[in-house]
Amino acid sequence: MQDKDKPREMDAGAVALSGQLGKTIQRLRKAYNLSLSELAEQSGVAKSIISQIERNETNPTLATIWRLSQALDVSIERFLVSSEEEPFIEKASKGDTPILVSDDGKMRLAIVGWLKTVEWLQWYDVQAEPGAVLDSDAHQRGSVENLSVIRGAFEVEVGGVTEVARAGESLRYRCDRQHIIRCVGDEPGHAMMVVILKAAVMD
Repeated sequence: MQDKDKPREMDAGAVALSGQLGKTIQRLRKAYNLSLSELAEQSGVAKSIISQIERNETNPTLATIWRLSQALDVSIERFLVSSEEEPFIEKASKGDTPILVSDDGKMRLAIVGWLKTVEWLQWYDVQAEPGAVLDSDAHQRGSVENLSVIRGAFEVEVGGVTEVARAGESLRYRCDRQHIIRCVGDEPGHAMMVVILKAAVMD
């Protein structure tokens, strides 16, 4: 009896996976503000096929999925991840948390974000000595950073524009160009930084 039911279960699983894929492609395309025609041009996949995939009316080949993932700058693995995953709790100890240090050695960024989301979402616990400077190169085009100050004061400089935030305040800025963060004032600074990269899926 189980053997007879297996093909039906496999078909149902394929339909569910295809439906999730279509939703993911549509969310990414809209997040990048791309039309069907523009995505077709960038991926080499026919506009009609992309439309059918988004409406869950066809099962795309692996080659088609690869072309679309390249055009949308995400991995195939992210395309195929189901949103119906089982609940879980994952604990990371202090010793397991990677630390980035600024060139001057005065600013430390603990990578508290989930490494599996690093392609599109990153967040850091920032600890800085007075006068610390973090000079960062541009991230992917369209990316945005959010710096929420918990203690002290931070100054952000982007494209010749400078703004200061103190405890309880936040700065949001384009980080797809060189950007500089400074801990200003006489006291140490503490902030939370969230980076939303261009591959982010935003509802």
